[in-house]
Amino acid sequence: MEDELKRWFDPLHFDYSEENKRVTVGFPHAFFAKWFENDIQDKFEAQLNMFLGNGYLVSYRDNGTVDRPTGVKAAEVIKRIDFPFGQEFTFDTFLINKKNYFPIASAKEVAKQSGSLFNPFIICGPGGSGKTHLLKSVGNEVSKKNDYSTIFMGSMDELNSLYTIRFKGDPFRARNHLFEYDFLFIDDFHKIREYPHFQQELVNLFNHFYDNKKQMVFACRDKVTSYDFLDDNLQSRLGWGLIVTLKEPDLEIRVGYIQRQARLKRLSLTKEQVLTLAQKFTDFRYLQGILLKLFAFKELVKKELTQKDFEHILSNTEEKTTDDLTPKKILNVVSEHFNVHVKDLIGTKRHQHIAQARQVAMFLCRQMLSSSYPSLGRTFGGKDHSTVLYSVKKIEQLQEDDYELKQLLKTLKNKCRMS
Repeated sequence: MEDELKRWFDPLHFDYSEENKRVTVGFPHAFFAKWFENDIQDKFEAQLNMFLGNGYLVSYRDNGTVDRPTGVKAAEVIKRIDFPFGQEFTFDTFLINKKNYFPIASAKEVAKQSGSLFNPFIICGPGGSGKTHLLKSVGNEVSKKNDYSTIFMGSMDELNSLYTIRFKGDPFRARNHLFEYDFLFIDDFHKIREYPHFQQELVNLFNHFYDNKKQMVFACRDKVTSYDFLDDNLQSRLGWGLIVTLKEPDLEIRVGYIQRQARLKRLSLTKEQVLTLAQKFTDFRYLQGILLKLFAFKELVKKELTQKDFEHILSNTEEKTTDDLTPKKILNVVSEHFNVHVKDLIGTKRHQHIAQARQVAMFLCRQMLSSSYPSLGRTFGGKDHSTVLYSVKKIEQLQEDDYELKQLLKTLKNKCRMS
């Protein structure tokens, strides 16, 4: 019995070499190793990185002999402990519940199997649902077994800039540069609608990475299958992989996030204050901002945060976001300003006043939502895309010489964002 307990509970064995930048962890037996991998390893590697810095390798080996034939050496697992895409972006720090279990489990599998199982892997979800966190978590995990110089991680805007600025519009040089990578991670993929000319180039990139079993991971708002502005070839290829959808963080997740951040920042909050924050702020980005504001107040103004201080800070902080901006909201704002019914804006009446309001609404939808012309045509009662194109171009040209119109457009944009 004593030998059995010793075999299970002997401490971990560590070897550390500063010269070789290597840490070796030995487990007492295989079962301990499995438990460590599933429950502890992410936290352990993050803390090890904080303590030692970048550039270290960690290797794991099982020193036991459980269920292993005599003379067979245990496989040694070697990983980097760098976090090139941000130490805060790990699977362990991604708070989940039943609603998001499948997307997280799928992302972990992609990080392990990269390139052959789910390619492309597409993460969909509304703003603040954690798409970027999950995308970078996969990237960080992949970098533990692969040199992170083989991973391209960037947004759709950055990808376009690489072509237009770094390689001065030479698609062949830019394409060959990207072909050198083994992994392609693209955030804000929905912004492809702002670069319609780039869609064919993405097909070229897709073909190379897919044919060579090189992993692609994309993150975008909404379901990518609903993007009617995508080229048919690109749309069909995106369907070859696995598409998962993150749900908006519910109250339970937001409460857990606030509690975790409060512990990290040593910020004392009552249960009522935690609940107030979770109910008032539904977007993680705003939660981050308000928690930072509370932390700064504690550090710079008062060590003890009173309820009165808490309420004062919250009263001067409002969650405003354009993530939920829709054509309907824009139509309502324009309708109110021009004193025109929404049904007339999307109708066929050609009275000058109505026509002008309709053109302004089309222009704002195009500018603020980046909707495609065919999509806008459907929004405005089934009009041809050429009609929408003409209206948008007309307002673009008129505002160049009409100061009052330019100011009006700014005013209406602000109203749309605040509505």
